[in-house]
Amino acid sequence: MNSTATAKTVEIGGVALEIRRIARPDAPAPIVFLHEGLGSVALWTQRGLDWPQAVCAATGRAGVVYSRRGYGQSAPVPDVRGAGRLPPDYMHREAWEVLPALLQALEISQPVLVGHSDGATIALLHASRHPVSACIAMAPHVLVEDIAVQAITEARAAYESGGLRERLARYHAEVDVAFWQWNDVWLSEAFRRFDIREECRRITAPLLLIQGLDDEYGTLRQLDEIALAAPHARQLRLAACGHSPHRDQPGQTVEAIADFLKAAD
Repeated sequence: MNSTATAKTVEIGGVALEIRRIARPDAPAPIVFLHEGLGSVALWTQRGLDWPQAVCAATGRAGVVYSRRGYGQSAPVPDVRGAGRLPPDYMHREAWEVLPALLQALEISQPVLVGHSDGATIALLHASRHPVSACIAMAPHVLVEDIAVQAITEARAAYESGGLRERLARYHAEVDVAFWQWNDVWLSEAFRRFDIREECRRITAPLLLIQGLDDEYGTLRQLDEIALAAPHARQLRLAACGHSPHRDQPGQTVEAIADFLKAAD
């Protein structure tokens, strides 16, 4: 079945969000892709692979990829290190306010959510309150571990004095906004209390958890805690894989998602 991809912006709450739609005629519930803390629409394509396109092709579904505010080509956040600083519950707000409004604007009900890192957490939070056909969480964060704080501290050093800023600038119209809104909140004292295990108890939709054994931003405790809260969850723990399963093991992640959705239908 053929598919086409188009990019544009959609205004949600007065904020222009970059969005890419992967059309597939007569497809079942579309997949909505939710990016990581430094991600964007463009960053889903890495190492020459358009991963959302590959997932949609393997599952026979349409897709929606969007950049959250301040990322990619979406509208920036004014005074991102001052009055515009993200609050500790920024992922709750994205999951429970922005994403529902976006889905309504796009006339999508009960999507399949595929999230990575922050996007995986947002997917879990959304699924805890709103109907979804299925939820796939890659390298999710349900609580803050020391390993994450250390890695994000190292990312700050790489941004300030290494080549990280230059690399990220290829993907974000306002690279300083994209980096600091993520880095500042994660390294704030208030964020150390972040914990969504209770919300995960309310997830009833089919749930697939994917994490690399070499994840530098979280231990497998993240999956263990979700499994305790949502025992119906299926898991895939990938060897030779860091924090980005879709980058490090793209074939295995696509195959696992396709098999999971086929069984969930």
